Amino acid sequence: MCVCVCEHLYMNGFNYDDFISIRCLFQAWREFKKGKGKKLEVQVFERYLEDNLFKLHEKLKNKTYRHGSYCSFYVNDPKRRHIHKANIEDRIIHHLFYNFLCEVFDKNFIFDSYSSRLGKGTHGAVTRLRLFSRKVSCNFTRPCWALKCDVKKFFDNIDHEILLDFLCKRIKDNSILWLLNEIVDSFHSESGINKGIPLGNLTSQIFANIYMNELDQFIKHKLTVKHYLRYADDFILLSDKRIILQSWLVKISEFLKSNLKLELHPNKITFSRLEWGIDFLGYIVLPHHILPRTKTKRRIFNKED
Repeated sequence: MCVCVCEHLYMNGFNYDDFISIRCLFQAWREFKKGKGKKLEVQVFERYLEDNLFKLHEKLKNKTYRHGSYCSFYVNDPKRRHIHKANIEDRIIHHLFYNFLCEVFDKNFIFDSYSSRLGKGTHGAVTRLRLFSRKVSCNFTRPCWALKCDVKKFFDNIDHEILLDFLCKRIKDNSILWLLNEIVDSFHSESGINKGIPLGNLTSQIFANIYMNELDQFIKHKLTVKHYLRYADDFILLSDKRIILQSWLVKISEFLKSNLKLELHPNKITFSRLEWGIDFLGYIVLPHHILPRTKTKRRIFNKED
């Protein structure tokens, strides 16, 4: 969905009829199709494109739409991940929502949230980490400690009720919330009923940022941490004193459990000094260098081959 339509909806109370209009569905289709035009399933759907989109529109209008099941498979890039792939009709709905949700929620995210946001990304996060390390160390003349954390089985443990509550705080249109609920409740992980969002859904990227924004706000405004940044469920805090990082760690762990029903991965909590190298998002940040990790270099060379 184009940004201008998102802005129109945002300014006019999230009109459901506008949101599911044929115009928006065709726009969502065009965004979905990018880079997929040679795939057989896409060609089959496109052969009867108008019929398919008008049928989808009728289901959305009459609220008879139900999100379908998923096709699951594993990928290794770089670690083994369980991907769940929705059918084309459902993925068009995901695209319908993605820009809309970004428009509604992105302005409330902190600056230093770097996953799945325009103009951010891993390189932006690592560059920002380098800047933070320089500031904390006073141009490498004082100690700089880093605390890096990772949420245990993050996507599998996102609580549907908590996520929907966050969505309800910003979206008041009951029909749009009904459709969002269809997407959220279309998947349940092995962690339990009403738990988990699928790796593979476009909407899962923005859902993850909406969910973790609560932690971002806690760290920035309650703990008043100045040098903090996050990419998906990986986050890092910097200070000139390790004992301060340790006190923050306890409070962060408590907040995650009590407010988001998440836990830190006990084997992925690390304290590092800048001169040892701060390992983050596939790169090692040192006082005067940024180096790619060995696995990162291997992955780059493999892609070039």
